[in-house]
Order: sequence, then C-alpha cells, then structure tokens
Amino acid sequence: MSTTNSPLSDRSHLWPGVPLALGSAVLFGASAPISKLLLGAVNPWLLAGILYLGAGVGLAIFHFGRRSFGIAAVEAGLRRKDIPWLLAVICFGGVLAPLLLMLGLSQTTASTGSLLLNLEGLATMVIAWLVFRENVDRRLLLGALAILAGAVLLTWNGGAVSLDTGALLIAGACLGWGIDNNLTRKLSSADPVQIAMIKGLVAGAVNVGLALATGAEVPALATAAGGALVGFFGIGVSLVMFMLGLRHLGTARTGAYFSLAPFIGAVIAIVLLGDALTLNLLVAGGLMGIGLWLHLSERHEHDHVHETTEHDHRHVHDEHHQHTHDGPFVEPHSHLHRHEPITHAHPHYPDLHHRHSH
Repeated sequence: MSTTNSPLSDRSHLWPGVPLALGSAVLFGASAPISKLLLGAVNPWLLAGILYLGAGVGLAIFHFGRRSFGIAAVEAGLRRKDIPWLLAVICFGGVLAPLLLMLGLSQTTASTGSLLLNLEGLATMVIAWLVFRENVDRRLLLGALAILAGAVLLTWNGGAVSLDTGALLIAGACLGWGIDNNLTRKLSSADPVQIAMIKGLVAGAVNVGLALATGAEVPALATAAGGALVGFFGIGVSLVMFMLGLRHLGTARTGAYFSLAPFIGAVIAIVLLGDALTLNLLVAGGLMGIGLWLHLSERHEHDHVHETTEHDHRHVHDEHHQHTHDGPFVEPHSHLHRHEPITHAHPHYPDLHHRHSH
C-alpha cells in the first residue's frame, strides 16, 4: 500500500461519497434540536417511534409513488440473501439499540447520556477496522480521533461521568448501532430507499407499541405530524444518504463523517433555540475541522487486484463495469453482472469494489 497526499484539486474520488455522508450528518444533526422542541409535548420513547414511523411512511410514499412521477427505479431490489442481514439491522439498530437507550437514559443523568452517545462513532469505526478489516492509516486514524474528540468535548458539561447501570445500557445501545452500521454495509448494493423504508416501518411500529404499552399518552395530531416530518428527513432521508455513503466510502469513513452530527445540531440549536455560543463549541468545531481536513486530504492509491465477482447494484459503465448488454439500456441501471479479474491502480475507498485490507 502507498498512501500519499495531494492537493484537494484532484478529488474526483471524493464524489459522491463524501457529500452523501456529510448530508446525512447534517440532516440527522438538525433533527436533534428540532425534536427537542417536541419533547415537552411527547413522551421521549413515543417520539422515537414517531420519528421512525415518519421515516418509514414517507419513504414508502416515495418508493411506491415514484413511478407515478416518472422516476425510474434503477436501484437493485432486495434479494433473498439480503433478508438475514436486513433482519439483523432492524433488530440491532431499530429495536434493541433504541430500547437500551431509553432504559439507560431513565437510569442515568442526561449529561452522561449525551457524552456516552459518542461511543456509536467509535464502535462503528473499531468494528469496521478490526472485524471487517477496512484499511486504515495514521492520517485517517488521527482524523477520526479529532472528530470524536470534538464530539466528546461538545457534549461534556464539565461534570464527572457516572459509570452506572444506565451508562452500561447506553454503551450497549451504541454498540448495537455500531453493529447496525457495519451490517448495513452488507446491504449497500441494494435499494437504500427500500431498506430504510422497511427499517423505519418496523422499528417505528415496535417503539410506538412499546411506548404506548408502558403508559405514554397519544400526542395531538399536529405534534405527531411534526414529529413524523422530522423523522422523514432526519432519519429516513439521512439513512438513505448514509447507506449511499457506505457504498462509496466504506463504514469507517462514513461513520467518521457522520460523527460531525452533534456539532451540526449544536450550531442549529444556537440559531433556532437561542443556545449560547460556548468555548466548548468553538474548540470542538476546530477539532472537527482538523479531522474533516485530514479525511478530505486522504489519498489511498496502490496496485490492487479485483477478483472475479458477480453482484447486482446501480452502476454506470465505468472502469469497473465493462460488460455488454443484449438490448438497449440507460445509464445508470442495475442488473446482475459479472466482474472479470483486473489489476490496476487509482485513488479509492473501501467501497463495493475495493473491499481489501491493505
């Protein structure tokens, strides 16, 4: 492996993965302060369910209605082999992790909970590097640590962290989301709208059901509709962009960019809610800016071998897709296609076609 640095002017390999990952972080980060406006009128657990349901219903409307608007479905649909991974993603990220979070928040302080939630980004990257063997170098590691340090500083209020049962439950929730993010990579070649829709509908229905069963009161229709709208963009569209980011960047890098969400949420809270501009926020922004620059200036390039593979995903006929069609076709498109062995060198990330451990 050789990893060199070059000016940002030669960054075609950053597109579209980095904008998708950052867009996902912006939408999710914005949902936090907006959701805070609804917490006074909605039970937190029920609100989590409404957010997921809003994501699922909104994406379902788009998924089943896009043909009416002339939007071609060019993404590969779910296949039978994807079902176990989808069930695992829903279990860990849509049901188990939110449940552990709610139980943990009920047994620890809000400040401890906010601080510990940064473990999700750390869990995502550690699992990607150690279990799935994504490539990592010193520059990438330093960038990830700078982003995580900024997130920790942003959520730390100067008090001690209470490592009680609640803290362990929240840590378990972050581990669940870290597993979810890595398993979602297994589905990144399939239609992200379809996957996010199913996850939102199932997770939303389960969380709403559990919240109502434990005594949560049904909110006013306008409040529920507002929560559903926030969920559509902050969870649904954000998850679709996150999955597309996984397709182009791999899990560790997408997770690192997504860790910028707390800073984005804090900035929006200053604008919308009048929160104070603190020294912590300024320093955290500086650390995250350094981390972002280290990631954007990364250049991973070496001779690598593509083995023979056969899979189905949205693609164009680029250097990795040189095959013929029996009839007419449009770009982009999806179909089951075969990759013949090839050896070459170019800047790349651990995406669908570069999942090696160099």
